[in-house]
Amino acid sequence: MKILVLGGTWFLGRAVAQAALDRGWSVTAFNRGWSGTAPGGTREVHGDRTVREDLLRLGKQGPWDAVIDTSASELAPRDVLAGAQALEPVAGRYVYVSTVNAYRGWPNEPLTESSELLDAPATADVDYGRLPANWDGPDWYYGRQKAGAERAAIESFGASRTSILRPGVILGPGEYVGRLPWWLRRVSKGGTILAPGDPDKAIQPVDVRDVAAFALDQVVSLDGGGFNVTAPLGRETMGGFLAACASATGSGGRLAWAPDELLVQHGVQQWTELPLWRTHAGAWNVDSSRAQAAGLRCRPLAETVAATWEWMQSGGVPVEHPRWAEHGISMEKEEQILAELRA
Repeated sequence: MKILVLGGTWFLGRAVAQAALDRGWSVTAFNRGWSGTAPGGTREVHGDRTVREDLLRLGKQGPWDAVIDTSASELAPRDVLAGAQALEPVAGRYVYVSTVNAYRGWPNEPLTESSELLDAPATADVDYGRLPANWDGPDWYYGRQKAGAERAAIESFGASRTSILRPGVILGPGEYVGRLPWWLRRVSKGGTILAPGDPDKAIQPVDVRDVAAFALDQVVSLDGGGFNVTAPLGRETMGGFLAACASATGSGGRLAWAPDELLVQHGVQQWTELPLWRTHAGAWNVDSSRAQAAGLRCRPLAETVAATWEWMQSGGVPVEHPRWAEHGISMEKEEQILAELRA
């Protein structure tokens, strides 16, 4: 098999390229060459996805059995459209990595693949869906952009030749967002560790290597359509996750569980200050049974945690990204909440 990975140098894109090489496939990676490196054995083509001349030059490097698009998180739908249209004549299938944010109901409602998607045309520019400064309703900007990009892929390749992957939270070696690395560092320090909410709360992170494997499976699939790519409902919990962090790091720390209400009272930012903690009913209620029936296999979260700690301890450094700085509660704020728990 011959595939083109849009990206291919960090986290999911690199995992896709490496997994394809491990299968004996031929891999071309198209990226700007600004951050990270593709795995050895990958043919790299440097260029900008928003520049038509670069896309035309890329097309001459084909044909490919499939394109796997892992690098469109900050592109407008119309840029995804232009790229997909340029590559359609030289590629058999298009696998687009989207997000559960594309659903209108996320994170407030349970989701399936039949849940309503947000509205955005394939021709939308980067400003489509931006909200006024005084807006106090749901912030659907990012989700609308991704929903429009999904439409761009489908309009270019057709529904039967397009697979849409909608992960929730992706963790694992190489993570650039900083969710799991923050928890591993905090737990490794020991002491009394502020733990969020209910330890039995179900969570659904998915390992980057499992997302990569499923994306490759879609290359040889005869079926298109959308897939929620999350761990099975109810299998993993926040308590199990933090216990895995303690086991991986050898920490002797003690978890102090704070009720949701107390964390909200102290203004703890959900999703970032205590990563993975969110009170919304649908945040961790995403049905991925269709993907599982199509071959998605999710390793236990404890394996993801251990592999990430091993990567960190061996000198692994993620690609620099501004989202890293968003994650983690300050020591002062953590101690303030812990003191109230003790009282």
